[in-house]
Amino acid sequence: MIRNVHERSIQAGAEAAGALLDGLGRPGDRLWPAQLWEPMVLDRPLAVGADGGHGSIRYRVVEYEPGQRVRFAFTPGTGIEGFHELEIQALPGGRCRMRHVLMGRARGTMRLLFPVLVESLHDAVIEDLLDNAERELTGRVRRPARHPAWVRLWSRRERRG
Repeated sequence: MIRNVHERSIQAGAEAAGALLDGLGRPGDRLWPAQLWEPMVLDRPLAVGADGGHGSIRYRVVEYEPGQRVRFAFTPGTGIEGFHELEIQALPGGRCRMRHVLMGRARGTMRLLFPVLVESLHDAVIEDLLDNAERELTGRVRRPARHPAWVRLWSRRERRG
């Protein structure tokens, strides 16, 4: 079973963070780290039924609460049966928490690839997404994500196409 959770508390209101969430997969998306990784592309604006993904990872929106939460189910052939979701929670003091959860089971070759390769790349993408959120909402990133050299090289390779 895969259970992978990333979260960050940000000194910004949940409403502002929710606006970033609502722009996922659209032109001008300010949340997804497309400057470092393959962009998330959806076949229509964020809504239940929208299909898309990033690179070879494909998924469909199965739940969506505007400004609060989106859940994507992996499509067959991805090698993971399960979902990943992004959620915004309001916190006291004008803060919010952005949380990403991936839950599922690896199948086929992904049983080997996920722990050896995919998990580290996934972690880097999500930490870069959280950096984008913090930068967009506050103007700076207190503790930017740091990735191993091989992950940075992979990211450069991916950006070149």
